[in-house]
Amino acid sequence: MKQPEIDYWITSMLETYGSVSDLNVTVGKPLQVESSGQLVPVPIEPEVPELTPFQAEVFALNLIGGDPRLLTDLVKTGSCDLSYWLGRKARFRVNIFSQKNNYTTILRKLETTIPTIDMLGLPDIFHKMAEEKNGLILVTGSTGSGKSTTLAALLNKINEDKSVHVVTLEDPVEFVHPHKRATFNQRELGNDYDSFSSGLRAALRQAPKVILVGEMRDRVTMEIGLAAAETGHLVLSTLHTVDAGQTINRILGMFDQTEEVQVRNRLVDTIRYIVCQRLLPKVGGGRVAALEIMGMNLRTKDLIQNGETEGKTFYEVIESATAFGMQTFDQHILRLFNESKVSEETTFAYCTRKTAISRGLDMIKRERGEETSEITDLSIDWKEE
Repeated sequence: MKQPEIDYWITSMLETYGSVSDLNVTVGKPLQVESSGQLVPVPIEPEVPELTPFQAEVFALNLIGGDPRLLTDLVKTGSCDLSYWLGRKARFRVNIFSQKNNYTTILRKLETTIPTIDMLGLPDIFHKMAEEKNGLILVTGSTGSGKSTTLAALLNKINEDKSVHVVTLEDPVEFVHPHKRATFNQRELGNDYDSFSSGLRAALRQAPKVILVGEMRDRVTMEIGLAAAETGHLVLSTLHTVDAGQTINRILGMFDQTEEVQVRNRLVDTIRYIVCQRLLPKVGGGRVAALEIMGMNLRTKDLIQNGETEGKTFYEVIESATAFGMQTFDQHILRLFNESKVSEETTFAYCTRKTAISRGLDMIKRERGEETSEITDLSIDWKEE
């Protein structure tokens, strides 16, 4: 199997289905793609009903292309990350990993068009986020929830509005931003720097106003990120957490318990927004993002500084601050249901608090004149004297 055959496979996988997000090359399965959140097989000629260990290994090694750093990572750690260009057709973020002495390759398709806030249908508060001069903005969620896309739209807004120097540290570079009003320097892990912490430390000497860190993976990176936010930089980054409360706890968990009070005070001073994302199956196909958005006010600062208590949680504070542009997942998911973008089953499956969702669904149904219960024909049995 040679490079043209590899590119033929990738091209076939891209063109067979619409809305392809990931390409999956796994031993014992046919070629597969994730389309609208579902993993489906891809027919090609000549037919490949099941990939052999040899085919999967040759596919992986062709993408690596003999790069000694990637080969070392694959042998020592069992996986490696890289980017791959399919001519001018597409770019991919690639992860190759070992499983049961075989190699599996996952290619995440990267969009070549820079998204905008309006194109993604993000709330208006994102325009306000782009106006921040310093501090920390975190976008969180599981892998594949669209964190990088949201950050790209935010950076694009900054690019259109501000004449500033932007340095990005990514693994790999996902959206290639053209120079507009801002000046962009985009650095890729492995090729341009050896770790997020060292790249971020170096960025502080590169006179940026805005720094994007692909992921806050460890304590050292978080420590430098907080220091950058404290010294007048706007720092954008991601974490793999499910909501605002868990995000604060995850950051605190990176530090020693003796440092907790100090770290809480630093977070109060530096955090500007926490945006959490979930991608939901959309009615009619495709996916739609549900967002939890927490900004800073006196109540959220008090929670960060002193922690949650019974009756005073991040969920409740965010829920009551919609006038400031904040929203919980449940509030956004209910709006999506009201707009007929997601089904009732999806609403329950992805919500945070089912009791709150049940009340919200009943209110929407009553406004529509729909039944709120399957129980009908109720009557009172009168006992005759």
